[in-house]
Amino acid sequence: MSIAERLFKLKEAGTDVRTEVIAGITTFLTMAYIIFVNPTILGDAGMPKEAVFVATCLAAAIGSAIMGFYANYPIGMAPGMGLNAYFAYAVVLGMGVPWTVALGAVFISGCLFVLVTVFGLREMIVQGIPKSLRTAIAVGLGLFLALIALKSAGIVAANPATMVTVGDLHKPPALLAIVGFLLIVTLDRLHVRGAILIGIVVVTVLSFFFAGNSFHGVVSAPPSLAPTFGQLDVPGALATGIVNVVLVFFLVELFDATGTLMGVAQRAGLLVEGKMERLNRALLADSCAIVAGSALGTSSTTAFVESAAGVQAGGRTGLTAVVVAVLFLACLFIAPLAGVVPAYATAPALLFVACLMLRDLGEVEWHETTESIPAAVTALLIPFTYSIAHGIAFGFITYAALKLLTGRVREVKPIVWIITIVFIFKYAYMGA
Repeated sequence: MSIAERLFKLKEAGTDVRTEVIAGITTFLTMAYIIFVNPTILGDAGMPKEAVFVATCLAAAIGSAIMGFYANYPIGMAPGMGLNAYFAYAVVLGMGVPWTVALGAVFISGCLFVLVTVFGLREMIVQGIPKSLRTAIAVGLGLFLALIALKSAGIVAANPATMVTVGDLHKPPALLAIVGFLLIVTLDRLHVRGAILIGIVVVTVLSFFFAGNSFHGVVSAPPSLAPTFGQLDVPGALATGIVNVVLVFFLVELFDATGTLMGVAQRAGLLVEGKMERLNRALLADSCAIVAGSALGTSSTTAFVESAAGVQAGGRTGLTAVVVAVLFLACLFIAPLAGVVPAYATAPALLFVACLMLRDLGEVEWHETTESIPAAVTALLIPFTYSIAHGIAFGFITYAALKLLTGRVREVKPIVWIITIVFIFKYAYMGA
């Protein structure tokens, strides 16, 4: 028995090393943008961009490695989009909180995660999510992925009058993304292995000829991590008034990561009767990644919804996540090469996966409106609020309210009432 087989039980999962490696590369390519975007966002908060770049790579590598080796799930981890924006623009710039104190708040929220996970409270919350909402979370993630993909490709653009509109379809990025999407779907239909990865590579190659992409080398020395490493101010974060910040980090991280884990697991067929085996390990991996990331000098690390692309490429075990971890470590030295893949090259892969995730809508009991309406609200609000956490929150509140108003209180688990009350309190007391 090979080392990979002993560690990840590949045969039991119906996969092999080659498939897992391709899935890992695919997931990484759809996530790689974070090593360039995260330093820019946190740099706006006054953090040293070069050190944040290193912290981002290391946090992603550590989180993905823990998820792979310890939880054996094909889910990549990295500092989360949305969470980094809240960190930089709402907490640091909006509230005037020093970035060192904000890192302390992230560290505290991570420690709280470890505690609630160790005591099984977080798993209890996950297992308490109704089936209709579980299905809706997966669909919502698909719509969320589609919006991200279309925006990255330039097919959808912002508009002050209508909020969104069609982009400039004459530009090479949009045209290449459309070509890549059709190529991926065609190759997948013809059962070509690695269809998603092939599509990403082909669009990247074409970008050099038609979109003005340029090659900037392969190797570069990593910057110093010293400016951010261990700079978190925990005592400052415990001061009066920062509790609200910690609570928001905690709630957003909790349901953002939980929704992603369950949505990707459902897409991979890893849910058995609505439950994830080794769920507590996955949640603990997520919690430890937050603590490690804050110590290194980056905002909250979380499970990435883009992992669904790797799952579609065949990833079923932690080996996929370990490949992601290795590639993030390599990025410390090959950042110029990683930066060659443009966002519109990975957009077709995300859009393809998004389309496939929508088929879970068929599992919703549409004739029972106390189940279907909360599911629809969840699925719609995730992309429309650009937040997994907000979508889940509105879904829970709608679910509990409809069950109460229609006399179906007994169908609601106690944990659902608790979560609903917490969300109502959050919106009433702290706002969105």
